[in-house]
Formats: sequence, structure tokens, C-alpha cells
Amino acid sequence: MNFLFRYANPHEFMRLSGRLLPFTAIGGALCVVAGLVLGFSAPPDYQQGRTVLILFIHVPAATMAMSVYGAIALCSLLSLVWRHPLSDIAARAAAPLGALFTVLGLITGSLWGKPMWGTYWVWDARLTSFLLLLFIYLGYMALWNAIEDETRAARAAAILALVGAVNLPVIKFSVEWWNTLHQGESIVSGKLAPVFLTPLLLMMAGYGLLFVTLWMVRIRTAILERRARNLMQAN
Repeated sequence: MNFLFRYANPHEFMRLSGRLLPFTAIGGALCVVAGLVLGFSAPPDYQQGRTVLILFIHVPAATMAMSVYGAIALCSLLSLVWRHPLSDIAARAAAPLGALFTVLGLITGSLWGKPMWGTYWVWDARLTSFLLLLFIYLGYMALWNAIEDETRAARAAAILALVGAVNLPVIKFSVEWWNTLHQGESIVSGKLAPVFLTPLLLMMAGYGLLFVTLWMVRIRTAILERRARNLMQAN
């Protein structure tokens, strides 16, 4: 907790993020390139054939969509309970990125579903709860823009983010709680062959590092915009 508040100061955050950006950007790009090379050179799956290649795009996108929302919920909690100075900025900056991951997950999931299930979409528990996540993201961003007073908007958005976090365990455990077409977890259980697991983990690491990179850039931009507004008001 002390670490979080140490870099609550915008000046400290700008200093730290400036040092980290080159490493996260380069590291993320290298992981994605390596993951794609290994993934697309992997042999066809005995059941899914070359369709399995969608795995390397879809699973990291879906994982990041949930992880980013978890980060937004954590930032919202820090804002409401501990008044962390940068938490509202960080939460708002993450939302569009999380929404993009969600859209990518829905599109690639639909493309994967067509050859596997014979249709692009079914009102499956996993798919429906994941679609709901996109609506929550859109509602969160709309709420920020609907309220002019930034303090009130931040508080309302933080409450919505925490309420929406209830959907995360529903997405995660939907394949266990209900009978669904969507396959269950295959990474921790060891069901995924190493030839597919290695590039998948690289892609997940790459997605994560690239998200952190873009997140820091968006937070830095928001800080600079706030400083510019303060200077204009002072003059």
C-alpha cells in the first residue's frame, strides 16, 4: 500500500513511468512477435485444424478484458476508500483499452465459434456475461462524460465500476456453474500441449506489457492536460 501512495504524486508517477515506458513497449512488442511466430508455425490441432490459431489472439484478449476491468475496480476502491490522487485518472484511462480488448475478444470468439459450433453466436453463459462486460465498459465511459463536475463523475463512475465487478466471477466460472458450449480452462489444468502453451503465454505477456505501456501513456497525457488546464485558469 505504501508503494501505491508513494507514486500517487503526479510528479513521481511521471518520473517512474518515463523510465519504464521503453522497457514495457519493447518487451511487449517482442513477446507478441515471438508469440505469433511460434504460434503460426505450430502444427494443426488434431480436432480444430488451423482454426486453433485464433487461440493466440482470442484468449489473451479475453484475459486482458477481465484483468483491465479488475484494475479499474481496484483503482475505484482506492479512490472511494483511500482517496488515492491518481486512482480516478488511472481508472478512466484504462476503460477504453479494456473495451477494445473486450471487442477483440468478442470478434475473435465469434470467428472461432463458427467452425466449432456452426454459428457465430449463441446466448451461452460465458458469451452473454462477456458481452455484458462490454456494456459495463461503455456505461462506465458514458457516465464519466455525462457528468460535468469531475469530482461527482469520478465518484459515480467508481461506484458503477465496483458494482460491475460482480460480473467478473460470473465470466470466470460460468463454464463450471452452467452447461455451456464454451470450453473450460485449459492452461492451469495442463490440457494444452506445450507447442500451443508457449506461444499463448508469450502473447498473454505481450498483451499485458502493451496494455501497461498504453495505460501509462494515457495517464501521463491526462496529467499533462490537467496541468495545462490549471495553468490556463491561473492566467
